[in-house]
Amino acid sequence: MSIGVLGGTFDPIHMGHLVVAEEARIKLGFKQVLFVPAGQPWLKLDRDVTTASHRVEMVRRAIEDNPHFKLCTLEIERTGPSYTVDTLTMLREQLASGESLFFILGRDTLAGLPSWKEPKKLVQLCRLVVAPRLGSKNLKHLETDIPGLLDNIIQLDMPVIGISASGIRQRVSQGLSIRYWVPAEVVKYIAEQKIYLTSAT
Repeated sequence: MSIGVLGGTFDPIHMGHLVVAEEARIKLGFKQVLFVPAGQPWLKLDRDVTTASHRVEMVRRAIEDNPHFKLCTLEIERTGPSYTVDTLTMLREQLASGESLFFILGRDTLAGLPSWKEPKKLVQLCRLVVAPRLGSKNLKHLETDIPGLLDNIIQLDMPVIGISASGIRQRVSQGLSIRYWVPAEVVKYIAEQKIYLTSAT
C-alpha cells in the first residue's frame, strides 16, 4: 500500500492543494493522502502565521468530503519548528510493513530542498512526487547536493495551477471574492472567523 503525504502551512488550504493531492492519489494509486499542517513552519518564522487551530479547521473542512483524504496533526502536536524529515520519520514508524510513503511537493519547493533539515535522510524515507509550478527551473543541480535525488522523483503529469495562499490572503484583505479559490466551507469559515482581513502577505 502507498500513502501520500502533503505538508504545508495551509494558510489557507486552497483548490491547488486539493487538485494536486487528488491527481497524485489517482495516478499513483495511493491508499490515502495525509494532509499535514505545519506547527511552526521554520521557513516562515519571519512572518505571522495564522493560529494553528484555524489552519487545522480549514484543512478539516476542505477534505471532509473525500474519504481518501485524512488530516494528520503530528506537526501541530509537536513542539518547536516543524521539519519534514522528523514528520516522515514518525510516520514511517507508524506504518505497517509493506506500506510506502510518498511526499508530495511543488517543483518550486523542491528547488530549496538542500536547505531543509537532513535532506539526504528525507529522500531515504520516501519517494518525492513533484507537481509542476509556474516559472520552475531545471533541477539537475540538486543532484550535487543530494546524490540520487533525481532517481527518487516522480514527476506528476498535470496542468500548472497558479493559485497561491498569499494571493488568497491578499484578496480577502482587499475585500475580493475567493469563491472557487478555496472550498465553499473554507470560504465560509474565513468569513465567520474574520481571518485575513488585515493580512496581505
